[in-house]
Amino acid sequence: MEVSRERFEELVAEALDGIPPRFTTAMRNVAVFVEDVPDDPHLLGLYVGVPLTERTTGYAGVLPDRIMIYRSTICAICSTEEEVVAEVRKTVVHEVAHHFGIDDHRLHELGY
Repeated sequence: MEVSRERFEELVAEALDGIPPRFTTAMRNVAVFVEDVPDDPHLLGLYVGVPLTERTTGYAGVLPDRIMIYRSTICAICSTEEEVVAEVRKTVVHEVAHHFGIDDHRLHELGY
């Protein structure tokens, strides 16, 4: 399923807007990007940074954490735009959860 970059960016924005405000207001020093192709062709998304649970008083003056959502790999595993919408939402929630210090094991238990 091919989705234009513009439409895909809209889907990522909608997924971020769907996160409850109590979480989005707690997000600190993180930026979300849409990338076309990941270094690892199996990645749907990637969080790079220091999770909120690991930040200490010494955490200052650093570049923002980054969340990358990969258009090509998400589109490659989907057959319809509805599937792309669902996968984008799931991937965005998964990567935002990493920002809050939730690891892959717990995310898999939760269905992400």
